[in-house]
Amino acid sequence: MSSLTQWSPRALAILRIVTALLFLEHATMKFLAFPAAMPGMEGGLPPMLIAAGIIELCAGVLVTIGLFTCWAALLASGEMAVAYWMVHAANGFWPALNQGELAIMFCFVFLYLVFAGPGAWAIDNAIGKTRATPAA
Repeated sequence: MSSLTQWSPRALAILRIVTALLFLEHATMKFLAFPAAMPGMEGGLPPMLIAAGIIELCAGVLVTIGLFTCWAALLASGEMAVAYWMVHAANGFWPALNQGELAIMFCFVFLYLVFAGPGAWAIDNAIGKTRATPAA
């Protein structure tokens, strides 16, 4: 499996891009009703969800393109931790029952990106902001 090590920066970049695009989709649901309106929010968004949507929009775009990746991922990870404890955990302990699995996954993938960096195909690499490979 050591021959796969050369592919790790690209695999990390794919993880970063796909995760960020899925995260960004939550912002588009809040603000653009695309691909659908956010369920249960037909009467407008409360201020907390507007703030969450702004974070999702900004961090989602930045992490997708790999610009200020570590800082944007840290903000996104924090938002997801807050979302889990404020919304999901209030509905019970087990993530499978309180529908918090996605918040937990986003939280820890973004937290990983804080430490691993953006991988390949990132603007951060072009401007010398970070390394292209994860630390050993």
